[in-house]
Order: sequence, then C-alpha cells, then structure tokens
Amino acid sequence: MIDPTLAFQTAVRATLIAAPAVTALVPAERIRAGGLRPDLMPAILLAEAQAEFLGCAAGSQRLARVSLTLHVWAQEDGADTARQIGGAVLHALEFGPADTAEIAVDEWERLSMVWMRDPQPEINNTHGVIMLEAVVRWRV
Repeated sequence: MIDPTLAFQTAVRATLIAAPAVTALVPAERIRAGGLRPDLMPAILLAEAQAEFLGCAAGSQRLARVSLTLHVWAQEDGADTARQIGGAVLHALEFGPADTAEIAVDEWERLSMVWMRDPQPEINNTHGVIMLEAVVRWRV
C-alpha cells in the first residue's frame, strides 16, 4: 500500500457500521464514500481524505498523518436528527477506528464538528461536518 487514506476510510466506516447507536439512525448502506448531498437521508459520507507521510518505522513499516472529513446529512424533522447522528458518530469514534489487517492507528486526534443549514432553505436539510485525524502505521 502506498496511500493509507483508503485503508483509514475503510477502518472508519467499519467502526461506524459496527456501532449500533449509529446504525440505529443511519442504515449501513448510507454510510459510504461520497462528496455530494445524498439523495437518501439520513446519510454519512466519507470524503476529503489527505495524507502527510511521516517516514519509516521498524520492520519495513511506514507512518502517515491522515485526515478524513465525514459529512452528516439529515432532513430536519423537529427531532434534531443530524445532531443525534453526530453524537453517535463521536461516541463510536471516541478512541479512534479499530485497527485493521492493513493499518494500525498509533495516534488519534480530537474530533471537531461544525453544523450548518442547507444553502437552499426550502430543502430543510442539516449538514454536519466532522473532521478526523490520526497517525497510522502499515507494513510495506
């Protein structure tokens, strides 16, 4: 593996799908890669992955700081669905995504989140953006 961002994205998605509090609010098939407003809501889209390569480690391992943006989309129904989803995501990722066969998470940064209304107010959607960052290690 040369670029660890896909493996990190896969680990984040697997962690979210394994969290019953998340899948109670968002069906697993709507937790996916993507960057545009989804047709079906609620949804969690994983997008904007970046990697900063930090160098080598023992045993032919590589290190990189990776970041990923999660977009939480929901139609407002008076129950503040988007914020409930965001809370479930934060709880599921409180200690980072689970290690996988491809990558290990060595350092997990604090999550940050911002909420905004849809730029088209007649649509009545809420959009949350959650930024994730970690240092990951993998073997070449």
